[in-house]
Amino acid sequence: MVHVGIGYDVHALVAGRKLILGGVEIPHAKGLDGHSDADALMHAICDALLGALGEPDIGHFFPNTDPRWKNVPSRVFLEEAARLISLRPGKIVNVDATIVAQQPKVYPHIAEMKRRIALALNIPETHIGIKATTNEKMGFIGREEGIAAMAVAGIDW
Repeated sequence: MVHVGIGYDVHALVAGRKLILGGVEIPHAKGLDGHSDADALMHAICDALLGALGEPDIGHFFPNTDPRWKNVPSRVFLEEAARLISLRPGKIVNVDATIVAQQPKVYPHIAEMKRRIALALNIPETHIGIKATTNEKMGFIGREEGIAAMAVAGIDW
């Protein structure tokens, strides 16, 4: 039976940090603020996978109060979600995600994001969809104060 989960994450844009989305460093004047690398896309995907398992969110497994996770690449979180799925035993059917960012333009980086996410999850790139949109200059995203990501994942177990 296929189980579906959804995930959402948002981080503020701040000076002095690298912008990492989907495991890819994107040239930009600001980066996402957070305890780990603050990769909102990978965090949303991780929450979607955990949700499909009926598990708590990413913060339960990797709390931002734990110094072990300080500046850790979010790939580690995806790898752990994939490991938990394999223990069921389960198989990731697909992941579909959307990045919401006014700037920078992320479309040129999507192919590399898919490649890195596929490697972390040990699934084909063709089973991953990533889209990007703006917030039409509305709200905190439109004012370029932050970036959000949402994801849905299907797991057969």
